[in-house]
Amino acid sequence: MGLSVSQEIVFPWGQASKFSRPGDGWAEVGAGLTRVAAVVDGRHHGFPLPAGDPATVLAAVADVLGPEQIPAAGIGAEAALEQVADLVARYGLDLTHKQCAAHLQPPALTVSVVADALASASNASLDTYDSGPATLGIEQWTIKSLARLAGLTDAAGGVFGPGGSYSNLLALLVARDYGAARRGVDVRQNGVSALPRPVVFCSRVAHFSVHRACAALGLGEAAAIAVPVDSDHRMIPEALEELLERYSADHTPIAIVATAGTTDFGSIDPLPAIAEIAARHDVWMHVDAAYGFGSLFSGNLSHLLTGVERADSITLDLHKVGWQPAAASVLLLADQQRFASLNRSVAYLNPDDDVEAGYGGLLGQTLQTTRRPDVLKVAATFLAYGREGLGEMLDTCHELALHAERRIATELQLDLVAPVTLTTVVFRYRCEDLDLDQVNGEVRRRLIDSGKALIGRTQVRVHGEGEPRTCLKLTLLNPEATEKDIDALFDDILRIALEVESEGLEHSVEEMVKVHE
Repeated sequence: MGLSVSQEIVFPWGQASKFSRPGDGWAEVGAGLTRVAAVVDGRHHGFPLPAGDPATVLAAVADVLGPEQIPAAGIGAEAALEQVADLVARYGLDLTHKQCAAHLQPPALTVSVVADALASASNASLDTYDSGPATLGIEQWTIKSLARLAGLTDAAGGVFGPGGSYSNLLALLVARDYGAARRGVDVRQNGVSALPRPVVFCSRVAHFSVHRACAALGLGEAAAIAVPVDSDHRMIPEALEELLERYSADHTPIAIVATAGTTDFGSIDPLPAIAEIAARHDVWMHVDAAYGFGSLFSGNLSHLLTGVERADSITLDLHKVGWQPAAASVLLLADQQRFASLNRSVAYLNPDDDVEAGYGGLLGQTLQTTRRPDVLKVAATFLAYGREGLGEMLDTCHELALHAERRIATELQLDLVAPVTLTTVVFRYRCEDLDLDQVNGEVRRRLIDSGKALIGRTQVRVHGEGEPRTCLKLTLLNPEATEKDIDALFDDILRIALEVESEGLEHSVEEMVKVHE
């Protein structure tokens, strides 16, 4: 039986507490999870998603929670946890399911989940030494280990953050400040108006966070200059060189953003050639390796990131290839001193004399103050599996993607849109006399509503030609899946696609959905 509302957890030293104290308090966290797991056992829907359309599923969740107001009196810890766990079991997402392949959102390793609970239990912060000494030391060790994996020197440093979009923003902020300071401009104090028309160069298929970062930094989204890509969706170095020469006369190049692992294709820009161009034009080189950095774990795939060691900054997300609970993003800088513009001395946090005495923290390397020790789960994973263990998991996922590519080649009604680089597979269902964009979109929606399979979608210029078209996408990040699971997924896709095709598209998509219901 669980604890009633009025009961407290009594610890060996004779004190009662509602809080998660080291030792028995941590054990109670685990015991609480065990209790709710037992309560909801058998209630899980057993598929990637619950069956039903979004409105029905979301209404069911809201109905269980009741009126949209904080209750005047609580129902107690055990009942509250049971209710939340029941909702997650009945209506949640199961990333461990073998037919869950929609996004760069992997199943989380058990060791990382336990370590993540420990991070929550400690509630430490990384801003100052006295906010969490152990976690500060663990983050410094982990950052240095990742920098070494990337081939950076001992001068490198970095910081964990809440996601790749944030890490890209932070990278461009540091690049902006560094580039402005070299021109005698203090943009932190006086704004960007003193910089003549700042621009950032990125590939046409770069992540949208680059454009959002430009907007947030006062440069404007128009400052993101799109560089053409080749048929493999990789930045064309000659086009980059031409654009740099065209814009350098009356603009201020802030950074070149290379992508190592595009979201749709896993494609990797030619990093060595881009590094040469960045050096020749004396422009900051940032590598958005949120997806592709994990290839460095693999002896078979690490060559894909040759040249990343020449970057000024690197974004990586271990909640993609790393199998971590979100968030576990990192920004690495080749020279840690370039964080300087972010540094602040605050009397109540990090006064200068405390810092000089060794009581500082990582406040000066991020826009955050209180910052959760997400590093604990990453460090635990590295210690548990090592580089080889993580590399084997990635190799397995890569082989599954290659198997999917081969399966597509055998199906006359499927069209491979791009070759496999990492673990994503982009393809398209084709049929005669129908709007293929509507067909492919409807196939994915019906799979989701069935709950039995979850795949992604995107828009791509098919074979590099014409207007962007709706395509289907698999993002394979479950190393416990097998080729048989992939084949079963394609069987479901083809079955649903044939249903959609047989109904035709005389009516609108909305009418088709009604017919399906």
